[in-house]
Amino acid sequence: MAASSAVAQTAMQRFINSPAGPKTIHFWAPLAKWGLVIATIGDLERPVEKLSLKQNASLMVTGLLWSRYAMVIIPKNWSLFAVNAFVAGTAMVQTGRILQYQQTDAYKQQEKQAVAA
Repeated sequence: MAASSAVAQTAMQRFINSPAGPKTIHFWAPLAKWGLVIATIGDLERPVEKLSLKQNASLMVTGLLWSRYAMVIIPKNWSLFAVNAFVAGTAMVQTGRILQYQQTDAYKQQEKQAVAA
């Protein structure tokens, strides 16, 4: 009887009742975390001198760590993996922008003036 009821369920019912479905935190936490990705994408327009290297490096590392975690937990949480891969990816882009800016003459001149003051 259990097998026939599983067949009778629609795809939507199987999703809703799945171990990583909307009845669990495994669904809502990654959904909320997309806000970080959206904010980081919004920061792509921000002047690089206003970005924080520590913040973006932290986002990059936590995105990588949580992506790995999403693949070792049971059940595997693909939505958690996806959002954290995007968090890591967007933070990598921002970190690259910051490091590239720190190699410019304008940044080095600004640092010299800050030390002299």
